[in-house]
Amino acid sequence: MSEHRTGAPGRVKEVTSLANPLVKDIKALALKKFRDSQNAFLAEGLKLVIDALDLGWSIKTLVFAKTAIGNAAVEKVAARTVAAGGTVLEVSEKVLTAITRRDNPQAVVGVFAQRYMPLKDIRPERNDVWVALDRVRDPGNLGTVIRTVDAVGAKGVILIGETTDPFSLETVRATMGSIFAVPIAKATPEAFIAWRKGFHGLVAGTHLKGAVDYRSVEFSNRPVLLMMGNEQQGLPDNLAEICDRLLRIPQAGRADSLNLAVATGVMLFEIRRSALKLDPEARA
Repeated sequence: MSEHRTGAPGRVKEVTSLANPLVKDIKALALKKFRDSQNAFLAEGLKLVIDALDLGWSIKTLVFAKTAIGNAAVEKVAARTVAAGGTVLEVSEKVLTAITRRDNPQAVVGVFAQRYMPLKDIRPERNDVWVALDRVRDPGNLGTVIRTVDAVGAKGVILIGETTDPFSLETVRATMGSIFAVPIAKATPEAFIAWRKGFHGLVAGTHLKGAVDYRSVEFSNRPVLLMMGNEQQGLPDNLAEICDRLLRIPQAGRADSLNLAVATGVMLFEIRRSALKLDPEARA
């Protein structure tokens, strides 16, 4: 890519110093306040960057290791970044390690603009499934739920209240790239409750006091909104009250509950199984 360095400013820049202002800005994305102020986040790995570009996400900066010079796929992504108006940085492994906070970082990192779907634009149809998460705290849980939503073919995730950041490095890593394929909305509890009044489908929440076995409910031929509570407290009363059904996942052992991400996965695959049982053409 040496020819780019002699071209117009802003194409490819070689960076070896941790004191470089561009590197400092990217490192700052480890903190939510800087992610929000810059409206940006990090995604690691060549495949993730390619997937994001293919899905139309806006790339701000592409960072790649010197060891990737000559890699045709990296060359192509660099060209796409330049064409999109982004900056390309060729960096030392020391810089890449500092940016990713990993000892053995991926050779390619992308800085992308954040994207949220407005709650008002969510209008579920037929067998569409959305997951609403109340005050989810753990980045690993949130990332795993987003990945599971993608895997099962559900439509997206609604974050209610003060939740962990879906664009934190830990969450993005846990999604394994699904952050780019799954629409995410966020809302205050009040805004969510107001939106739910216009939801024409089944609103089902998991709850320790749920009287209905999750396997006994018919989920097909209507939109489904699956509501999952906070890891420690479950669904609060104001959200439990707006559910059509409060469901339970029976426990056979001594544990009285499941991890949030596992419980969400169990529910989503049951919803999908139920929909496909009656309508083989259905997609959850």
